[in-house]
Amino acid sequence: MDPLAGLLDGPRARGAFLLRMVMEPPWAVRVADHAPICLMSVTRGAAWIVPSEGAGPVRLEPGEVAVVRGPHPYTVADAATTEPHALVGPGGHCTTLHGEPLSQEMVGVRTWGNAAQGATAVLVGTYLMDGEISRRLLDALPPLLRLPADDRTGPLLRLLDTEIARDEPGQHVVLDRLLDLLLIAVLRGWFARPGAEAPAWYRAMGDPVVGVALRLLQDDPAHPWTVASLAARAGVSRAGLARRFTELVGEPPMAYLTGWRLALAADLLRESDATVEAVGRKVGYSAPFAFSTAFKRVRGVSPQEYRGNLPERQQNLPGR
Repeated sequence: MDPLAGLLDGPRARGAFLLRMVMEPPWAVRVADHAPICLMSVTRGAAWIVPSEGAGPVRLEPGEVAVVRGPHPYTVADAATTEPHALVGPGGHCTTLHGEPLSQEMVGVRTWGNAAQGATAVLVGTYLMDGEISRRLLDALPPLLRLPADDRTGPLLRLLDTEIARDEPGQHVVLDRLLDLLLIAVLRGWFARPGAEAPAWYRAMGDPVVGVALRLLQDDPAHPWTVASLAARAGVSRAGLARRFTELVGEPPMAYLTGWRLALAADLLRESDATVEAVGRKVGYSAPFAFSTAFKRVRGVSPQEYRGNLPERQQNLPGR
């Protein structure tokens, strides 16, 4: 399993917020939805993305893709200085700055804006759930990145632009998968840039020794791995693997395995109805007590408490 596939396999889009925003200047929308990640691409005109902190404003041209990492708010506008007139809150709920609903401004299937034929059109795809496995990946990204138009993302953007306006059976699933593909294409392009500072675990996948060990851990986390058994499969000594793994990944093999197992467990607790005991067995803990102890040590709460504290997903979403 390669690094992106492993990290995106669990928390992939499930009922993501997707729409086409069509605007006639002047316009500005404040986004304060607390979502973990949002992808945007202009198909007509241009737009500015103005973060509330950190990076400066970024102008988005047709074909380019921007990724904004939450949960901090930001503004999308026709110009960097335009004052917001609308607010997007949690779950994609759109209101005026005074809280009045803006659902009447839907101008087509999954199309929202102030003019049906506005000068600017922006595709918006937002992951609503803060997937635990992707956190390792998201933490490696800047708060705002922009990828130039290229042949990785172009075909996907055109397909997404077509599908987003359709209203057919299973359309939400089609859009979710297209959003996943677009995210993977963007991340591949981002990490492939000259001089890109890819995270240590990503670079380590290319190592002939550590890469083997990482794939073994990701492909079969429930296996009773030891450093010795990993080293034997990688064809090196136990000490050699432990030293090289820690040097390249930033943590020892067993610490990485624990983090990976518990990240998988968090997703299973979030996304399935399996019992806590079954979740523990699935990620490599044969004893429920051992699983609960490890989970609480890392997450601060027991698996039962973690599942009980998960917020209910919002169902009444524009663009759904």
